[in-house]
Amino acid sequence: MLNKYKIVKDIPRMLRNFSCSKHLRSEELFVHRDSKDNNPSTPFEFTEANMTRLCAIIQNYPEGCQRSALSAALDIVQRQIGWIPISAMHKVAEILSMPRMRVYEWATFYTMNKRRFRGKFNVKVCVTTPCMLRGSDIILQAVEEATCCCAGSLSADGMFGVDTVQCQGACANAPVIAVDDDYYEDVNVCDVYNIIQTLKCGGIPPWGPQNGRFAAEPITGQTSLCECPPPPGFGIQPDLLQASTPKPGK
Repeated sequence: MLNKYKIVKDIPRMLRNFSCSKHLRSEELFVHRDSKDNNPSTPFEFTEANMTRLCAIIQNYPEGCQRSALSAALDIVQRQIGWIPISAMHKVAEILSMPRMRVYEWATFYTMNKRRFRGKFNVKVCVTTPCMLRGSDIILQAVEEATCCCAGSLSADGMFGVDTVQCQGACANAPVIAVDDDYYEDVNVCDVYNIIQTLKCGGIPPWGPQNGRFAAEPITGQTSLCECPPPPGFGIQPDLLQASTPKPGK
């Protein structure tokens, strides 16, 4: 007769752990801690050209609705110095006449806002399901080796910052890495080393699919939409087509 207590005791050993994802804990997205490089006294001023650009954007919105330019303002800050310190958030809040808290909310919600310096080149490796199935773990390892930088940190020379991200929106071209605004799709390990080496040498690697295909077309070529699109009015009943045709002189 089986010992029911022994069976119950052995149940934990029979269960499988189906998850192999890393357990990451971080306060970075929500909490600010003053540091030597990032505090309210950190110097920041818009350049004259960027201030002119921001003012032009603000003019697109009605009086009293200038806070609608918040996203563009933070983007200009990031393009000017590479990241968004809290002093720059305060400057944006002042220019847009809005509470600082509203700027904090925006900056912490959208992960494209870099609240700490991420290197001259921010390399982002997609690790969501499509890229994972196409070997994103190997791609991430290659990126870390090529940049001498672990995910979430900076290289010793400050040239590279490596991050993992969730879905870059180019799933048909997995695996994908992005360097700042440029996407590199259909990458393999050799492509990763070539891209990083080109950046180290001061060049700009050709962006887009790295395997020769155009955009997101099937690797074997187009299988649909191979003919010219039909002209305007295609498939409309003749009576409706005549009714919609303007008469001469009108």
